Amino acid sequence: MNLRPHRRQPVDINLAPLIDVVFLLLIFFMVSTTFKDEARLRVQLPQAQGEDIPAQEPAMIRVVIDRAGRFFVDDREVTDTRTATLARLLTERRGEDSAIPVLIQADAATPHQAVMTAMDAASQAGLTRIAFAATRSEGAAP
Repeated sequence: MNLRPHRRQPVDINLAPLIDVVFLLLIFFMVSTTFKDEARLRVQLPQAQGEDIPAQEPAMIRVVIDRAGRFFVDDREVTDTRTATLARLLTERRGEDSAIPVLIQADAATPHQAVMTAMDAASQAGLTRIAFAATRSEGAAP
């Protein structure tokens, strides 16, 4: 008979899995939390300070978008503002020349969706050269 007291090994707690779980929970809560300050963000758009367009403009398709979101292709109003209709009109306008540039002149108060619709229609029409018109800021040097 063994009457000597049996010594138990000291209990060792492995903290590595616990720390991993705590960090995963921390990351989950940081990613899934919404902040109320998002609505207060104010974005100030940059002003254009580029070169003037020469008096002799190359052949291009002009798409003008007014502040109400109406489209005008080469000074003709497009009554149907769907992307497919605008793409069909741009395809007819470009003819065989797929390298003709498209100039998008959007009002400063134009909804962003209208500009995206014009870009999408130009892409669907096979027009890849897209430029945006801007006015020179008053403080800009010539």
